[in-house]
Amino acid sequence: MNSTLDLNLLTALEALLAERNVTRAARRLNLSQSALSAQLARLRVLLGDPLLLPAQRGMIPTQRALDLQEPLHRALEQVRAVVAVGTAFDPAVSALTVSIAATDYIQYAVLMPLVVALTREAPGMRLAFRVLDTAALPSQMERGEVDMALMTPDTVPDHLRLRPLFDERYVAVVRPGHPGVGAVLDLDTFCALGHILVSPDGGGFSGATDAALAAHGRARRVAVSAASFLIVPEMVERSDLIAMVPERLVRDRGDRLRVLEPPLPVPGFAIALAWHDRSNVHPAQRWLRSRLHQLCGGL
Repeated sequence: MNSTLDLNLLTALEALLAERNVTRAARRLNLSQSALSAQLARLRVLLGDPLLLPAQRGMIPTQRALDLQEPLHRALEQVRAVVAVGTAFDPAVSALTVSIAATDYIQYAVLMPLVVALTREAPGMRLAFRVLDTAALPSQMERGEVDMALMTPDTVPDHLRLRPLFDERYVAVVRPGHPGVGAVLDLDTFCALGHILVSPDGGGFSGATDAALAAHGRARRVAVSAASFLIVPEMVERSDLIAMVPERLVRDRGDRLRVLEPPLPVPGFAIALAWHDRSNVHPAQRWLRSRLHQLCGGL
């Protein structure tokens, strides 16, 4: 590579190859679009290649650019790791913006408490919540659109780093004073009540609870198939329906819901934190990952 290439140009090239869009790359680098365009022009001259070609949407990298992308990223990550060693991070003065992908249930049950904690500990830090799209996540992380994701471990792409956060279990919820539910929820009552089921893809009327019931030769009546857990507590509060929900979703609703042990075991699920190598040694992000892990242990 040409000896006149400085670190700023290499960082600019990394961002351009990740974003494949001058406007987004400039925003990522906190540069003006014209300044980044000038750096791209210099890179083209120094490397003797157009690097990125205009396309209908964004830009298309040349083969030379594709050949450079991964080794360039690895080299710059090594530089960042060296610089980060011994660097003190003070959350109280951090102005970092971090993008986190998660389901609506995780945003409510885990990320909302994180926001409350950060208002005291890191008031200048900004969080951007993104809807979790497992298929798009690898490219979103490579481009820097998502910094970390909370998801089930079995859905984390192989090349992402992973840290277990917690195991979740299901509980049953009904409204206080429900006329059909006594002190203990028995299996016959459970099967006789109308149920709310959450089907993230929409329209499903069967889930983990139905599989557990079938193993005992029983079945329930699903009256409502909801696309989100967030609407379920209020539907339960206003009706005689019952729902199986993640426990963390209703821990703060004891005054409005009866939280009951299910009459049979229903498998829960685990949640892990996933992130890309590009942010692995970043002091602020390391602190935030650690803080999130601590918080999940106390929820």
